Amino acid sequence: MSKTQNVESGWAAANTRNTKRLGIWTAGWVLTMAVANFGPHFVWQGNKVLTAMAIGVNLLIGVGMILANKRFLQGQDEMHQRIQLEAMALTLGVGLIAGLAYSNLDTTNLIPFDAEISHLVILMSLTYMAGLFRGLRRFR
Repeated sequence: MSKTQNVESGWAAANTRNTKRLGIWTAGWVLTMAVANFGPHFVWQGNKVLTAMAIGVNLLIGVGMILANKRFLQGQDEMHQRIQLEAMALTLGVGLIAGLAYSNLDTTNLIPFDAEISHLVILMSLTYMAGLFRGLRRFR
């Protein structure tokens, strides 16, 4: 095996580890989010101490997920880093502009329902996925 192949296989192994690590942290965050949201209603009947603890654990796992995402991004090659950066920039812009407009619609009662954060999360997720697909297609 040549030195180049060793470097490439080392990068691929590190990339696989980073991807798995990010997946584990993301799954942990989603799980603790579910516990923090549904636990007070179905498990501990509104106990505020347990609810605060569940939210605190979710927050800490979220920090771990952010750090795992940072490591994942740092392990990518320049092209994939650029694709991610452009998708994230698009997501930030759409989320900020649409989120504030959505909030204004709610506070001025121009929409007949309350603005929910879940709507913004869905919009940002779809925007991020579209940005990734656009970037991957563009840099093929």
